[in-house]
Parts: sequence; C-alpha cells; structure tokens
Amino acid sequence: MVRRGLLSWISRVGITLVCLCCLVSVLYMLACTPRAEDEQLLVPHVNSPTGKEGYHAILQEREEEHRNYITSLKKQIAQLKDELQERSEQLKNVQGHYSDALTVTFDHASPEKTQNDLLDFLHSQVNKAEVHNGVKVPTEYAAIPFDSFTLQKVYQLETGLTRHPEEKPVRKDKRDELAEVIEVAVEALNSPQDGNNTPKRTYSSSDFIEGIYRTERDKGTLYELTFKGDRSQEFKRLVLFRPFGPAVKVKNEKLNMANVLVNIIVPLAKRADKFQQFMHNFREVCINQDKRIHLTVVYFGKEQAQEVKAILENTSKAVNFKNFTFIQLNEEFSRGKGLDIGARAWKGSNVLLFFCDVDIYFNVEFLNSCRINTQPGKRVFYPVLFSQYNPAIIYGHHDAIPPIDQQLVIKKDTGFWRDFGFGMTCQYRSDFINIGGFDLDIKGWGGEDVHLYRKYLHSNLIVIRTPVRGLFHLWHEKRCVDELTPEQYKMCMQSKAMNEASHGQLGMLVFRHEIEAHLRKQKQKIIVKKS
Repeated sequence: MVRRGLLSWISRVGITLVCLCCLVSVLYMLACTPRAEDEQLLVPHVNSPTGKEGYHAILQEREEEHRNYITSLKKQIAQLKDELQERSEQLKNVQGHYSDALTVTFDHASPEKTQNDLLDFLHSQVNKAEVHNGVKVPTEYAAIPFDSFTLQKVYQLETGLTRHPEEKPVRKDKRDELAEVIEVAVEALNSPQDGNNTPKRTYSSSDFIEGIYRTERDKGTLYELTFKGDRSQEFKRLVLFRPFGPAVKVKNEKLNMANVLVNIIVPLAKRADKFQQFMHNFREVCINQDKRIHLTVVYFGKEQAQEVKAILENTSKAVNFKNFTFIQLNEEFSRGKGLDIGARAWKGSNVLLFFCDVDIYFNVEFLNSCRINTQPGKRVFYPVLFSQYNPAIIYGHHDAIPPIDQQLVIKKDTGFWRDFGFGMTCQYRSDFINIGGFDLDIKGWGGEDVHLYRKYLHSNLIVIRTPVRGLFHLWHEKRCVDELTPEQYKMCMQSKAMNEASHGQLGMLVFRHEIEAHLRKQKQKIIVKKS
C-alpha cells in the first residue's frame, strides 16, 4: 500500500518536472528568436555577399542610415531653435523695456496670450490717461492744454516755425492724423448701436463742428469731436484715444567718429574784428580740443583782407596749425557763392562740411553732434541754434556786461531758438554736390540757405532738424540795406526785431517813461509819509 502510493507520488513529480522543462524550453525559444528587423540584418539577401563580409556590409549600411537620420533630426532641431529665437526677439521688441515698469508680461510660448496682453496694455494706457477722470496736477505749468481744430484750421498754442496761432495744417502727418480721426468718428456715428436697426440719419464730415486734442507723450493722444445733433441745440460728442505702445528697438549701431574730419567753411567780407573773436574760439575748441578740423575762409573784396590773412597766419604760427585754406574773391559778397566755392575747393576724399558764419560760437559737443547726425547719402544735419539777444539790453541793469562765455546761457531772457534760420548746417560734400549746391543767382543777405534746405526736403535724404545746446549766434547789430529785394528786406527786418530782446524786455523799453513816472510818484509818497 505504501509502495503503491510512493510510486504514484514519484510519477506525479516526474510528470511535473517534464512539464516544467518543456515550459522553460518554450520560453527560451521565444526569448532567443530574432525579431523581423534583426532577421534582415542576420539573413543576407539572395544576391548579397555571404559570410563575415556580408554581415559587415549590412551593418555599415544600417549605421549610415542611422547617421543620416540623426543628421536630419539635428537640422530640424536647429531650424526650430532659430525660429523660436526669432519669435522670442520679436516678442521682446514688442514688450520693450516698458514691460517691467508697466507690469505687462508677454507669454512667448503663446501668441494668442501675447495679443491679449498687448490689448490689455493698450487699454491700461486709456485708463492711465486723463480720459474718464481728472488727474491731480502739481502746478499750472504741468497742465497739458488742448489744441482745437475744424475741418479747415488748427488753433494751436505751440506755433513753431510758422508762428501762426491759426493755420491750415502744413505738415502732411498732422493733416492725415486729423482727417483719419474725423473719418473714424463718422463711421462710429453711422454704425448700428446695441442691435438697434431702426433707421437714423447718416452723418458725414460736413456735420463736424469742431474738435480738441492733446498728446500725453507717455500715454497717447486724446480727441474729443463735436458733431451736429438731430435737433437744434443737440450735439453728438465722440471721444477717441490713440494709445501709444511701448518703445521698440529699431537699431543698435556703433559709431566711430575718431577719423571724421570736419571742414568748416566761413564766407567773409570785412569784419576783421569779428573774425579775430571767431578765431579765438576756433583755436580753443578746434585746435586744442577737437583736433580733427580743417578751416576754409572765402573772403570777398580787398578791404581788411590783409588783416584777416594776418590773423590766420598768426594763429598758424602760434599753435603750428596748417589745416586751413584762404580763398580771396574780388567781387561783391554773396554768402551762397562763398560756401559753394569753399565746398568745391576741397580736393581730398569725401569730407563732412560745416557751413558757418563769423558770428557763430560753438563747442566740442556740437562738433560731435555734427558728425553723429550726418551720413553720406543718408542724412544731413540742420541744427537749430540759440540766438543771443542784445547784451546791452539783457545786462543793462548790471554794472558791466559779462564776458561772452558767461553770456551763453539758454534762458528765455537771454535769447531764443532761431527756428527760422537754416544757414548753419552739416552735410557731406558728396550730398551737397549731388543736390546741386546753392542757387548762385541770389545776391546779398538771406534766401540761399532756405533754397538749399528745400532741396534736401524734396530729396530722399533724412533731414535732422533739432535744437542743439552747443551752437550760439552772437548778437550783432543788423543793418538792412536798401539794395535788398522787398522780400529780403522784410526778412531782414523781422530778424532784426527778434534779435534785440524778448517780448517782455521790449515792452519794458516801450513803456519805460510810464515806469519811471510811476517810480517817481512812489518815491514822493514815501517822502510825504516820512515828513
């Protein structure tokens, strides 16, 4: 009985071991059987080489395919990185340096979110501007006034060069700006509102009555436009706002002006004393400090010519200065002709020209501005200089008139920006020649500089026109001779009136007798009270 049970147990164990061995064999075969793609590597094609060489060739082929695939992936990754970098730069430019200050954050990974952020920023500009609510202003000088306009005229406080408080917009950008605003307002009036499709009148620009606008430089321009209403004494008012976006970088240039020579051209007739004063400043600024200057003097006539030449030669000997040219013409003075001859007399490579007068004072900072703001074939520089009032009037209440260098202070009582003058200019000789130079038919005082300025305005060159702090017109008595044409004589007299003193100072001169009478009465009252 025991023996039969033992045999039965042994037979079960044997069967179990056989089944386990079979299972292990099956698993081994499954694990060790090569995959289909590996079989392609291990089993050579019918016409392929056999043996070790065949397998080696197949392995090299597969390795080459993998290399090509990896190279292709690297190129795609590089392209994607470049595109991502470009998009990031574009978004950074839009964001600008204002993004942190204005708590505007653009998500570079989401263009849609970036657009929404930009819209939020523009709306925030509206909210910050004085549109819905007033803004506290510290003084009356900080308040920003409005200008007003109609379809034909603009009424402005800052009159600029035209000096007209009422004018037709001369500048195209201002005309286009106001025309666009009126057009947008008319479209808004004629568009359906709140789903109301009931018939209504159609507005046009002829219904526009007047508008006011002002610009806050860091926020935008606010417009309020008034149109005729449906009935008498009814009006429609539309408020529009043109928000300013953040600053965007356009260029980042390195300017090397170390070797840029400036040829200063001075036309002259007589006035040897003024030339002596000019050379004193020239010696200090150009010879001792800047050291990259050539001086060309074009002298008209014979009177005082030897004195002027002597001043040049003495300066040359004193400081070993050889970079000057003296040209003498035995004919009537013509500023335009003198500058034209001086510019064409230069025989070297293309040079930067500074057209100057003998009664001009400048410093090293201006010479750098002259270089920085000009570029051959691209830019010309027309600085607005500060013109000095008559020192005898400005300092009449002083014991003595201070030296010139102490007089050159930019204040409303000492002078004015000479925005009607275009005589002092920096431009490369090639641009001057290509534009046609001066109109040599103009004689005497004035007019030639305006003609040249207009030529540049009509060209494709960029004209840089800006006030500069280092360029002064020294006061001198102006004489308007009878030989001038009526237009020239009028220009001369206007310039003479503006040169003397400020509006307030001239008023004090006109009413000085009344002022003196008032002071005498006050003194008499004081004497009576004391007695």
